[in-house]
Amino acid sequence: MSEFDTIAALSTPPGEGGIGVIRISGSKAVEIAERIFRKKKGSLAGALGFTVHYGHVVSFPDGVVIDEGLALVFRQPHSYTAEDVVEVHCHGGFLVVQRVLENILGAGARLAEPGEFTKRAFLNGRLDLVQAEAIMDIIRAKTDKAQDVALAQLEGGLSAKIGAMRQEIFQLIAEIEASIDFSEHEVPDVDEHYMIELIQQWQDLIEETLANAQKGKIFRDGLKTVILGRPNVGKSSLLNALVREERVIVSQIPGTTRDVIEEYINVKGIPVKIMDTAGIRDTSDEIEQIGVKRSRGVAEEADLLIAVFDGSDSLTEDDITVLNILRDSGVSSIKIINKIDKTQGTIVSEMQELGIDENDIVYISAVEKKGIDSLEEKIFELAIGTEPDKEALVSNLRHRDLLKKAEEQLAAALQTSIAGFPQDLVVIDIRGAFSTLGEITGETASEDVLDEIFARFCIGK
Repeated sequence: MSEFDTIAALSTPPGEGGIGVIRISGSKAVEIAERIFRKKKGSLAGALGFTVHYGHVVSFPDGVVIDEGLALVFRQPHSYTAEDVVEVHCHGGFLVVQRVLENILGAGARLAEPGEFTKRAFLNGRLDLVQAEAIMDIIRAKTDKAQDVALAQLEGGLSAKIGAMRQEIFQLIAEIEASIDFSEHEVPDVDEHYMIELIQQWQDLIEETLANAQKGKIFRDGLKTVILGRPNVGKSSLLNALVREERVIVSQIPGTTRDVIEEYINVKGIPVKIMDTAGIRDTSDEIEQIGVKRSRGVAEEADLLIAVFDGSDSLTEDDITVLNILRDSGVSSIKIINKIDKTQGTIVSEMQELGIDENDIVYISAVEKKGIDSLEEKIFELAIGTEPDKEALVSNLRHRDLLKKAEEQLAAALQTSIAGFPQDLVVIDIRGAFSTLGEITGETASEDVLDEIFARFCIGK
């Protein structure tokens, strides 16, 4: 167990609620809790772990009753932080929670920094860094599948894969260094073919892990999706259909939507950040021009573009502009023919004349909510394709970049070995890959990296 000072923080959201939870962690957690909590019978000092105690929260040092509540005791190492932990549960009003926390701090605790509880769990060996980061991903997950991916990492799927690889690399490093250090004792060099085969196996394993990194990122961060189209093709009606509520004003007047409107939706488990934009067209209206400029701007940053066309009309110059935006963007796109509930115009045949495959078109009626399921299927297909293995899915940009770095170091080791250089040069890059992989799980991460990661957490976690 660590010898840090004792910290405390509110672990439930501020504001009104049924219950407020203040967490205390450290070697003096029970002692400090004893100063502000009066049990009906006995004291907290001798309380066993995993026990709940009813009583009153009192001010320190004068002992005036503030509230009634519960004290939950967890003894080290069997707690979230692997330290002694006491959770004080009081009523969830803003004032009462604030008073309880102030008195806990007055009784000897220090206000926790963002992520400090989880950082202590990491430093005390209860979690590795991948698992610690997964906790925040669970908190921020917007869909059930995003939560499943984070939970798989919390349970150690990715960590186990990286740990097994590091163990094999460590074994090879030990064999190479033994042959170097004890060459005078006729310890032979590691077999060259054996070493090359191992390095190639690790490269393949990293490449396999990285193959689903984009899918993992989508589950973690969401799919930034932008709806484009000229005015009055039904972009706002489509957004309303996807979010299942009248989120955006729909009007027959062109130019009603003048700014980017954002909503999160759940598409088959994918968190999709969907953005309705101002209609793409040439206009003399200065405000609308700004909206069109913003539409083009967000389209450049999108992961997916959904272009909407009016199925009851013919192809216009503004439609051509939208098609050009799709072509020049370089990102995946879906072309939608809207208003299939109306008499159809010539736009489909005109798009086919431009070489657009009809299989790439989704037909919908945003007003009547027809074809929305097909659109969601298409979004999932383009974003994810087949369901990935969630057990070792890379969803974190930091993990992905470090895996790429380790792969490059192994490639350098392979090249050095094949070129016939001595093994004491080859092992330099192998050691580098070993250290880089350790940064993912935290075994070789610097203090600066740890501080940066845990600073992103909320204070109560």
